[in-house]
Amino acid sequence: MKTTVSIALAGALMLSSATANATVLDLSTMNCKQFVESDKDTIMMVLTWMDGWYKGDSDEAIIDTDVFVANAKKFGEYCGKNPTISIVNAAEEILGK
Repeated sequence: MKTTVSIALAGALMLSSATANATVLDLSTMNCKQFVESDKDTIMMVLTWMDGWYKGDSDEAIIDTDVFVANAKKFGEYCGKNPTISIVNAAEEILGK
């Protein structure tokens, strides 16, 4: 379920973007500095993917925008203070259960 939701959300975000160039994002190698220096579309795509991933298979397919924004702020603050940490490790620290 989380894979399907993540793929669907990422696909929707990519299709809505005006960018004509295809990009491959390897989130396992992206660090916080690269994340915070990314363009707005990339940041939103990564945050949406993380939101879906950390909800897990048992959660409903709902995006609570208040929770999403609060988590995005926490993630941004954490990455700002820890630029060399991978975003996967940062996400686990902020969103992990």
